[in-house]
Amino acid sequence: VQLQASGGGLVQAGGSLRLSCTPSGESFSNYVVGWFRQAPGKGREFVAAIRWNSRNTYYADSVKGRFTTARDNAKKSVYLQMNDLKPEDTSVYYCAASRTIIVSSITNGDAYGYWGQGTLVTVSS
Repeated sequence: VQLQASGGGLVQAGGSLRLSCTPSGESFSNYVVGWFRQAPGKGREFVAAIRWNSRNTYYADSVKGRFTTARDNAKKSVYLQMNDLKPEDTSVYYCAASRTIIVSSITNGDAYGYWGQGTLVTVSS
């Protein structure tokens, strides 16, 4: 599967953005789709994930209550709704996918076999 991440941009603190992750080549059926981010000079960080079939979701503590990931059934894609954005959310955001990942590895980027190209989110103070 190939992944296309989109929706990044510049937003003021407290604002919202919605990122999308769209598959090509095959659907997300039976996949876990994860969101990760990487700020300049920092390591990759898990943000959220969703298991397509069960719709189970997982979140990093730093985004719980502010970010939501879900299926967009009409577009057959996954989105990441980001509310109450903070300057520390500024990063390049990536979506990733895996058909074989287990729950205990969902926060581990190395467990995902497919990655999108990343989309930049900049939050100004």
